[in-house]
Amino acid sequence: MDVTSLLLLALAALGIISKNSPLTIAIICLLLLRVLGLQQAFPWLEKYGLTIGIIILTIGVMTPLASGKIPPQTLWQTFLGWKSLAAVGIGILVAYLGGRGAVLMGSQPSIVAGLLIGTVIGVAFFKGVPVGPLIAAGILSLLIGRL
Repeated sequence: MDVTSLLLLALAALGIISKNSPLTIAIICLLLLRVLGLQQAFPWLEKYGLTIGIIILTIGVMTPLASGKIPPQTLWQTFLGWKSLAAVGIGILVAYLGGRGAVLMGSQPSIVAGLLIGTVIGVAFFKGVPVGPLIAAGILSLLIGRL
């Protein structure tokens, strides 16, 4: 067994120990692709995986609106309270940081490993969700002055 597979197994174990199903499932899927000799899928996943994940995440977030659980009137009320306005502003900031992060990750692949390790630690030990690399890269881009 090669070092990469052992690392994936260790990360899967970390997901199991921390009771984080999304992390565990993602790592096991990647490990299965390696074990089954389907590494040709990796370039495609690297290219489109993030986009597909964002689409699925957006579907999950928008489903209450589409299903009618959040009526259109509630959307209009968003602009009436300070908490809702703060949520809009923070949503804009996070989207902006995510965009900066995507650019930085594409232009400086050397930082991706650190961002991934930080994200795995955040997901495994702090009950985070693995959307962290984009936002982390966006914050990092502000700190290092890159766009």
